[in-house]
Amino acid sequence: MTYNFNKITDRKNTNAIKYDLAVARGKPADVLSLWVADMDFPTAPAILEALHEKINHGIFGYSVPDQRFYDAVAKWMKEEHDFDIERRWIVTTPGVVFAIACAIKAFSSEGQAVLIQTPVYYPFKNMIEANKRKLVTSSLFEKDGKWQIDFADFEQKIIDNQVKLFILCSPHNPVGRVWTREELTKLSEICLRHNVIVFADEIHNDFIIPPHKHIVYSTISKEAAWNCVVSTSASKTFNLAGLQFSTNFIQNPALKKKFHDERDKTGYDEPSLMGFVAAQAAYEQGKEWLTALKAHLAENLAFLRNFLKERLPRVRLIEPEGTYLIWLDFSAYGYSDAQLDDIIVNKAKVWLDRGTMFGSEGENYQRINIATPRPLLQEALERLAKVFN
Repeated sequence: MTYNFNKITDRKNTNAIKYDLAVARGKPADVLSLWVADMDFPTAPAILEALHEKINHGIFGYSVPDQRFYDAVAKWMKEEHDFDIERRWIVTTPGVVFAIACAIKAFSSEGQAVLIQTPVYYPFKNMIEANKRKLVTSSLFEKDGKWQIDFADFEQKIIDNQVKLFILCSPHNPVGRVWTREELTKLSEICLRHNVIVFADEIHNDFIIPPHKHIVYSTISKEAAWNCVVSTSASKTFNLAGLQFSTNFIQNPALKKKFHDERDKTGYDEPSLMGFVAAQAAYEQGKEWLTALKAHLAENLAFLRNFLKERLPRVRLIEPEGTYLIWLDFSAYGYSDAQLDDIIVNKAKVWLDRGTMFGSEGENYQRINIATPRPLLQEALERLAKVFN
């Protein structure tokens, strides 16, 4: 099949957070939204067919995945990520952020420390603080256009704060890093040395820019596998976030029981029917669509890169290794963070994610979502160029 990712689908008045909450969140009504991490494309036809089949059946009672679902997940993880899984490792949740909250409650107590590497996806911080844990941050740093881990700081923060849990973002959102095996091994060795459990958020694992390769945290070593939760979902890959479904792999039975018990305390012991139906169809029949989507994203990235070079040369692109969320540095303009955001939102009328949402390290950065039709991306960039030039 051929897929037209440049066709614009009107998402206004569809209850979309990305488009219908602009005014409620203090943005102009005519702002162009390229912020939150969902895509502006209908999902794969095979997924729509599976959902329509379930809709036509007409009964939406309590439901659980069967062996076909587990086989589909296993096949996908093996073929795409060289990760051999077993059904008994899997715990389903309505989303990765939900799973993070479960892990925080399962593996730490109120007042104990949980560590994140900032700048990072802001719900990490929100979940830590909402569950009354001590937030500890270890800053990533940029060198030669590439964000990196300060391993000495990472370990010292663990020691100083008696950290119980580390939440890893892999691939990293927003700085676009795909961590190498060497980097992940170092993190694992530090965490094992200090008895820190690792929660690996790998939701962006299917968006890797060659020649980079995603390394599933569980595959670092047997010891690492025994000391972690790896969480992922078809939601980012196939634009299914609203269907509320994610998959967690936990090899250590003791960790799995603690995690499972915390999930069940929420009263959410059966997954979303439409969520797992869509995920199963995605993993069984979605590869062709995803391949075409990745080609479109690569073209959008090239377009963005060339546009910045020609029309906005003072905006620095941090070359991504993964994800469709691009980190842009506006510091050359010399504006304060508040001034920069005001110019982008209220003058250019483009809604991006302000860098400081992810941590103070994001000052003067903005995150742009390029998973959109080219005409929308071009219009947003034209608006920015008009104002900044």
